[in-house]
Amino acid sequence: MIVEAIGVEKSRGGLTVALDHLVLPAGSLSALIGPSGCGKSTALDLVAATLRPDRSLRLRLGDTDVGLLWRRQATAALIAWRASRLGYVLQTGGLLPALSVRENIRLSRRLLGLEGPGPEAGVAQRLGIGHLLGRYPAALSIGERQRVAIARALVHEPPLVLADEPTAALDPARAAEVLALLTDLTRERGATLLVVTHDAELAQRAGLRLIACHTTPGRTAITS
Repeated sequence: MIVEAIGVEKSRGGLTVALDHLVLPAGSLSALIGPSGCGKSTALDLVAATLRPDRSLRLRLGDTDVGLLWRRQATAALIAWRASRLGYVLQTGGLLPALSVRENIRLSRRLLGLEGPGPEAGVAQRLGIGHLLGRYPAALSIGERQRVAIARALVHEPPLVLADEPTAALDPARAAEVLALLTDLTRERGATLLVVTHDAELAQRAGLRLIACHTTPGRTAITS
């Protein structure tokens, strides 16, 4: 999926985040880098169509004009788009504690009414969590929870995968392993990947193209 965000802005907390010219080719693997507090997560939420922009010249994700949907207040259409076209890995995993690992992974497919587990078994095996499917999130380590979150983001085979600091709580060795797995699995499926991280070296080792935040007082500009 191609991502085109041009002249897209959001202001909150005294900071304006401006996607001046963010274009991600279909199937590209990129990392948005910058220090904490520079608005990286806000930028990711704009691309995810979970945060309404204050201004948008062009916000197009694949064949969907997301900017137009926001202007029309087409909430149902935005929700449907996110469910079917987006895989989102949250910084904390975002697993539902009352569901088993297997149920958490299958949740994205169930919400879309897709039959069967899809590529669940293969993805779980690649991520090294196949033996954990019957457990619950409380019994998992932080690294295991992040792997489950990655599996859940991929099993409905979305064309766009976003990840917000997916390795922030991991030790360096585990962080490199988890990011490499996320990158490899996304590449194999031909999806577009955008990862938010403050660790440029880690992103480079994973083979991600770096996109830097350019910050001035009160404003962060992002151009790719």
